[in-house]
Amino acid sequence: MTKITGGVNIAMKVPSHQHEAVVAFYRDAVGLEPIKEKLPAIGFKLGPNQLWIDEAPNYSQAEVWLELFTDDHAGALDHLADKGAVRCDSVEELGEGFRGGWIMNPANIVHMVRRPDAW
Repeated sequence: MTKITGGVNIAMKVPSHQHEAVVAFYRDAVGLEPIKEKLPAIGFKLGPNQLWIDEAPNYSQAEVWLELFTDDHAGALDHLADKGAVRCDSVEELGEGFRGGWIMNPANIVHMVRRPDAW
């Protein structure tokens, strides 16, 4: 079986009308340290993880997207699909040759399944 582990990135897709308030919450109320290396992307250090706050103009409510790492992305994606995960590569373009893809768990939480060196 292909080994799959938790990744470091968590994406929060937030509707435009809530985006500024959510960013302010993590920056000002919680006081998380901002990630400045990937500007204009808005991210914060969340313990050993990175929390990315993405503006999603066409969304009516926020979603949380998770990341899984594997050295064999094709095998892992096939394995997860065989176990009932739904492939959903159309949710966000990853680019030609990207070593990974998108799946949804049974509760429709999106997961990026990728090689750690995919970028």
